[in-house]
Amino acid sequence: MKTSKTAKRNNPKVVPDMINGTSDTDNYQIPIRSIVPFLLITFGIAWTILGLFIFMPEKMTGIFGEITGSHPLFFLAVYAPAIAAFSIILFKTGIEGFKSYLSRLLIWRSSLSWYLFLFLGIPMIFIAGSFLKGNLFTEPFPFSSISSILIATLFAVIKGPVEEFGWRGLALPLLQRKLAPIWAGLILGIIWGIWHLPAFLMSGTQQSEWSFAPFFIGCVAISIIVTPLFNRSNGSILLPAFFHFMLMNPIFPDAQPYDTYIIIVIAVIVVWINRNSMFTKAGAITRIIPLNKEII
Repeated sequence: MKTSKTAKRNNPKVVPDMINGTSDTDNYQIPIRSIVPFLLITFGIAWTILGLFIFMPEKMTGIFGEITGSHPLFFLAVYAPAIAAFSIILFKTGIEGFKSYLSRLLIWRSSLSWYLFLFLGIPMIFIAGSFLKGNLFTEPFPFSSISSILIATLFAVIKGPVEEFGWRGLALPLLQRKLAPIWAGLILGIIWGIWHLPAFLMSGTQQSEWSFAPFFIGCVAISIIVTPLFNRSNGSILLPAFFHFMLMNPIFPDAQPYDTYIIIVIAVIVVWINRNSMFTKAGAITRIIPLNKEII
């Protein structure tokens, strides 16, 4: 039976959900051009803060103290993608649209295979990488008490995962409107990796002890892996954030650079398994603001 245009206008359930993001009946649509201010704000906040410490270290240290991974200004830099996403969504949609956007943090449904990867696969990456590195049984456990583990875990939860409000919460759906998931994930991974660069150029940060090239390649591989997870979970922000946390989990052994090598292999496998959806825009999540609560 054919549906009249009037019926379509009066029935919100006819409107596409998270997959299609271009309906004229959606009052909370974020235009694709919003990717430009998102990147400007994201890079502007983070690179300005860290750049000042790189080029004016004595003056900045004298005013704000030595920069470390736990410094409030470093947290502000890390939160830049979330700040950018929140600002754009509030400006474009108001508080109601913003609340609807935040509801994506409650989306938890995904396939069993993804949950097995998140809870078992990621720990095995670090265990296998540490074994290959030769320090699995020789390096002492870095924590001496339960309280120190809890504190380190809390910092891991409220730090890197918050980035996902911007990267997967806003940038990935926008990119997938024009690109197949494989290319959207690849481009976002490159941007994501470059965004971290200033942290490698200054002392006092964890990144200053790492090599940038493996980290950059790892960012690209991780972005490619998390893209089908994002799409399979119907645009969840929660699951990419949890993925991010697991990669930063403080109880896992040091496995660099072997963890990166394993992640690259996994990225290739994930693309192959999801090849039918990774190379086509059909089924890709392109909405930022959910239309209704039925999708959650």
